Order: sequence, then C-alpha cells, then structure tokens
Amino acid sequence: MKLTIYNAAGAAAGEMEISSDLLETRRGGQAVRDAVVAYLARRRAGTASTLSKGEVAGSNKKPWRQKGTGRARAGYRQSPVWRGGGVAFGPHSRSYDQKINRKVARLAWRRAFSDKLVEGRVKVVEAVSVERPETKLFVGLMKALQVAGPALFVVDRKDRALALASRNVADVEVAGANEVNVYQLLRYPTVVVSKAAMGILQKRLGAKEAGA
Repeated sequence: MKLTIYNAAGAAAGEMEISSDLLETRRGGQAVRDAVVAYLARRRAGTASTLSKGEVAGSNKKPWRQKGTGRARAGYRQSPVWRGGGVAFGPHSRSYDQKINRKVARLAWRRAFSDKLVEGRVKVVEAVSVERPETKLFVGLMKALQVAGPALFVVDRKDRALALASRNVADVEVAGANEVNVYQLLRYPTVVVSKAAMGILQKRLGAKEAGA
C-alpha cells in the first residue's frame, strides 16, 4: 500500500509505502468492540451514591407507640418510606472497569488502524505544527490540507503551541502516536498523521508481541 505525503500547502511531496503484511483485516472485529466497550466503561466516574437506611443519621426510637394511635406501625425514621429516610436499592460508588487482555487490545488496535488505511481515511503530511498557539493558524492548516472535522491529528510528540491552537476547533482532537486508541480511530472518520508519527504507528502495527 502506498500513501501520498502532503506538505503544509496541501501539495503532494512524496510517497510512503506500508507493507500489506502489517495490516489486519480478516479478524479482530469482536476485539474492536470489546476494546471500545472497555474504554467507555473506564471513562465512567462511578461516583453516584445514595444512603441506605443503615447509613442515614438517626436513632432507633419509634416515632410513636405501636398501637392505639390509629396510624400505621413505624419502627424508625430512617426507613425508606419516610421523607429524609434511606434509599431502597439506590446506586452506590463502584468501578466500571472491564478487563481486556493485551493480545485482544493489540488485535483491536491493529484491526481499527488497518481498516482506516484500507478505506483511504488516513492522510499523511510532512508535519503537523503551527508557529504560534493561534487557532487561525491551525484552521489555515486544515484548509490547506482540505481536511474538515471531525478529524484526528496524530503527531509524534505533542507541543504546547499545537495543543492551544487546536483546542477551540470543533470536532478536532490532537493525539500522540503512542497514545492513539481504538475509540479515537473509530470516532473520527479522518485521521491526519505526520510523517514522523506514521513511523511510530507502523511499528505499533508490526508489534505482535510488544504492547500496542
């Protein structure tokens, strides 16, 4: 597979070849799903919490005597039937983390990135950078490259100027090549990769034993 390399002006400036042996398009569909579900589960805070009747402050004193009042029996004010009492079957703090082993994670990433390459949704540029942390410079770069959001920009190393220039652009995210995950690859239809970052991503494609 050959990919065209574009310069900052959007003109072709060369080609890059990727061995088809690195691509994984025959298996890994379920792994991709598992990786995305696990990623979204890890993003959940799990901080929703309510007090049960045993956690609500109060004594065990009966609000009135058992018989003779004409009212229903009541044991204590912490009962869920009372206003201000405990919550029956309410949520409690918990972790939503899901385990996914390394081989499944590697396979999921290789399948997700391979699909992007095969579909022609990866655009390689010589460099993704701006001189100053100004939004208009980043928007100008996108126009020159003929890239419209949603889009994921992958660089070999994130710098402050690029992070500040891109953060106010809607539907755009900048990520380091070593940090790109399956969810990001699926979320953004267009992936713009710098030439240096593409070298890192190719190593991740070929890393069948090392972590990817």
